[in-house]
Amino acid sequence: MEKLNQILESEIFTFGTYTLKVHQLASILIIIIITKSILWVIKKAFFHKSKFSKIDSGSTYALLKFIKYVVWVLAIALVLEAIGVKVTLLLAGSAALLVGIGLGLQQTFNDIISGIILLSERSIEVGDVLEIDNDVVIIESIGLRTSKAMNRDDISIIIPNSLITTSKVINWSHQSKQTRFKINIGVAYGSDIDLVIKTLEGSAFEHSKKLDRKMIEARLISFGSSSLDFQLLFFSANIFRIGKMKSDIRRIINKNFIKNNIVIAFPQMDLHLRSNSS
Repeated sequence: MEKLNQILESEIFTFGTYTLKVHQLASILIIIIITKSILWVIKKAFFHKSKFSKIDSGSTYALLKFIKYVVWVLAIALVLEAIGVKVTLLLAGSAALLVGIGLGLQQTFNDIISGIILLSERSIEVGDVLEIDNDVVIIESIGLRTSKAMNRDDISIIIPNSLITTSKVINWSHQSKQTRFKINIGVAYGSDIDLVIKTLEGSAFEHSKKLDRKMIEARLISFGSSSLDFQLLFFSANIFRIGKMKSDIRRIINKNFIKNNIVIAFPQMDLHLRSNSS
């Protein structure tokens, strides 16, 4: 026992007045192992429970992420205590320094607070489809400072959390399973309005996804300067890749317009000449 105590009290290295001993290093390793074990058990318990409860995967991920940060903060505090650093004295002695750092890292702290809000409120979850700054993205992960998303061009985007909490964000995933989309088109004056509406609605129903005919509607929305302006409304569950579906429907519309001799309008200008009689 005395020999074990001698080994634990052995010095690994000395820097000035500070000395790191074997028992301190052992304490650090034990704290890290226990921390990782606790997080592993919590993760297994959460995902096992989510299979048999009404908790969705996004909520489980958010709560697990929040618990992970809290556990690691406590673990770091214990590590500092184990190597002889008094955390309370450290915080009290560096108060002025922390204020200066806080002013310099104000935006970073803002992002971190926003990340805590996102993880606790769960208003935005992993897998949600968002529209931010006119860009549609799907959330892949939510971190403490930033969130990772992918847009429709399969480009990975890192989004500061403060941008999500302070900007106007449309969450397409918070709606019903189907979302309404629009396609605008203008036809030449003199066209048969009833035939145009029938052709637009039929073109949407002709799509391979077989949209619900009762939820397809075409409207005459205005008399434009060079065209009769129509709008085709339809519902689809394919939110993230809706651009491909819209393109397919436009191709079908163009084909059916040619078949029915309906002319898509283009800007026109009439010039009237008057001659002055002497």
